[in-house]
Amino acid sequence: MSSPRFTMPDESHAAAAAYRIGDAAARSGVSAANIRYYEKEGLITPQGRADNSYRVYGDGDVHRLRFIRLCRAMDMSLDEVRTLLALDLRSKADCDAACVTLDAHLGHVRERLRELRSLEKDLIALRDCCDGTDAECHIIGTLHARADRESPPEPPRARATRHV
Repeated sequence: MSSPRFTMPDESHAAAAAYRIGDAAARSGVSAANIRYYEKEGLITPQGRADNSYRVYGDGDVHRLRFIRLCRAMDMSLDEVRTLLALDLRSKADCDAACVTLDAHLGHVRERLRELRSLEKDLIALRDCCDGTDAECHIIGTLHARADRESPPEPPRARATRHV
């Protein structure tokens, strides 16, 4: 994996820092397990290994991990994060690509909001079918009745840009 095209303002000190994975995790807010996963996914490459074979990360790596954490907190997929990481903040074409990526992600978020609103209505209707005064629970009865009527669900649509 090539290094990010974004250059940190104080790049001269980036090479001097050498953090083990636990320190990089503490400095970035990304768990060590997720750092290893992001390495496996090619989102980050440690600057090397120490004599004891521990991964070693620099300030640039910690910045990259914070960038990934921020994007993931906005529910971006790994592919979307990968796309944004590959862009240069000084390039107009890359700015356009970032806008396209963000617009697509916004579309996924809006679709998910529609799904969640529909789910909310369904849950409210389910909750409204029982006030707790009858001898049996109408919520559980309704769920059992739905289960009897349900056919197997269709396989989920492929959504490469949405993570779980």
